[in-house]
Amino acid sequence: MIDLNFPKSPWMGSEHLMLADTCRHFYEKECLPNYDFWEERGHVGREIWRRAGEMGLLGAEVPEEYGGIGGTFAHDAVIAYQGNLAGIDGWGGGLHNAIVIPYIVHYGSEEQKKDLLPKLISGELIGAIAMTEPSAGSDLQAIKTTAHIDGNCYSISGSKTFITNGILANLIILAVKTDPKAGAKGISLFLVETDRLEGFSRGRNLKKLGMKSNDTAELFFENMRLPASALLGLEKGQGFIQMMHQLPQERLLIGVYAVARIERALRLTLDYVNQRSAFGRKISEFQNTQFVLAECVSEATIGKVFLDHCILEHLEGRLTTEKASMAKYWLTDLQGKIIDRCLQLFGGYGIMAEYPLERMYRDNRIERIYAGTNEIMKLVIARGLLKGMQ
Repeated sequence: MIDLNFPKSPWMGSEHLMLADTCRHFYEKECLPNYDFWEERGHVGREIWRRAGEMGLLGAEVPEEYGGIGGTFAHDAVIAYQGNLAGIDGWGGGLHNAIVIPYIVHYGSEEQKKDLLPKLISGELIGAIAMTEPSAGSDLQAIKTTAHIDGNCYSISGSKTFITNGILANLIILAVKTDPKAGAKGISLFLVETDRLEGFSRGRNLKKLGMKSNDTAELFFENMRLPASALLGLEKGQGFIQMMHQLPQERLLIGVYAVARIERALRLTLDYVNQRSAFGRKISEFQNTQFVLAECVSEATIGKVFLDHCILEHLEGRLTTEKASMAKYWLTDLQGKIIDRCLQLFGGYGIMAEYPLERMYRDNRIERIYAGTNEIMKLVIARGLLKGMQ
């Protein structure tokens, strides 16, 4: 595919470039040949997780003392970017690497870290995070799943929905109310190892518009008993603060997805318009095509530069919640706009399943919804601005 000559990412060094090469090999050799089957089946299976672990593509942010390489979000950004650039956007590795694992690294006890992190690195454990409920999405304070102390254990009852990796995951970070009357201060997180766990069950692998190779499930908890040691953090009631601290990285990760998919869509479209002819001329020779491509590549370049800026700030510990929300909202909106315009240049072929833009068009839509809808992102940004004026 054609190189768009995006500006080089200033946060990428030789180690990240080597990692990108490893990623490309993994996605091209291990994933692409199986992707249509995964789409039909509704999940990628466990074997690809173990293979990713063998190739060092899981748990890059884990410190060396727990079996990791002591990397940063930069490593996970490379892994996620190359996957989406290759069209492997349904594998939940980004969630596992850049969302689930950091919770344990930052808030886990020494026992939890020593026990769980090596298994997450190898792919023996597959991670998920269960926040969303049938009546609570972006409004996390509205969750109804509850945990109460029962002797030396917690008894948990409730349900979750739209949980990414929900069918395959065997380690779930679960958000519950430990004090329903305390609002945000009554939310706690628990580490749930699901294998042979009584009181835990999975519902349907949900049918979706896109992302069909990614398992998205309902989860149910009926008097599920967990030891007190399963609590994430030093004390209960810290869950909401923990989630708020981690959400900026989650939203930045989605920005990484968006820019990689934009680059893929533009590369595919440039190839197509240079090959396809109409009225005796290549489509690329029409002025409208040139104007559309010029606009899209210009906006994509701006998006890439902004993403790199946000990643640099995050690596330096300076990324604000508001700026992470800008990245999530603006880059996913831009993704939808550019993929739509690229599909238009494909004409009727753009909506045919054998052409990649059809799946990209379906898969990109969820980006504006999960990790907080783009409308919520705008509220976060505006509140930050107005707070600074008070």
